Amino acid sequence: MRKSNQTYPARIVNRIFYIRMHKVMFDFDLAEMYGVETRVLKQAVKRNSDRFPKDFMFTLTKKEWMEVITDCDNLVRQKYSPSLPMVFTEQGVSMLSSVLKSKQALKVNVAIIRAFVQMRYLLDGNKELARKVNDLEKKYDGQFKFVFEAIKKLIHQKLEPRERIGFKKDIL
Repeated sequence: MRKSNQTYPARIVNRIFYIRMHKVMFDFDLAEMYGVETRVLKQAVKRNSDRFPKDFMFTLTKKEWMEVITDCDNLVRQKYSPSLPMVFTEQGVSMLSSVLKSKQALKVNVAIIRAFVQMRYLLDGNKELARKVNDLEKKYDGQFKFVFEAIKKLIHQKLEPRERIGFKKDIL
């Protein structure tokens, strides 16, 4: 597991990505946390494919994978992997604990589920903050109306030639 000053849940949250409108975790990150090789995790999932419907786990397309690698500098080491990564939603991560039966898998699973819940809580808090900002904009829009009008006048002002300001050189 990577050494870091961050708490365990914070390290997990940093490994959660948004792909296809889902919060997901990559197979290689999960394998590292569970203490197994990525290929072992993938084999376990393939052997139990009936437990992983498309809303629990899916494999990225080549195009999606290239976009993710381009956007995320910390995934460059995975760029040349011979196979496309699987990604797991919160439900897929929960299902992994039934496939990978070890004490470490159970502990990690609990931590991951807590991280997903924490993210959900933070996102809900941001929605409330956005609503409050919108309310404030509506409330104070009238008070700043004269500022907006002055800015609009400056934007639409005609450019007329003006007298030069500064020292004039006398020509002898």
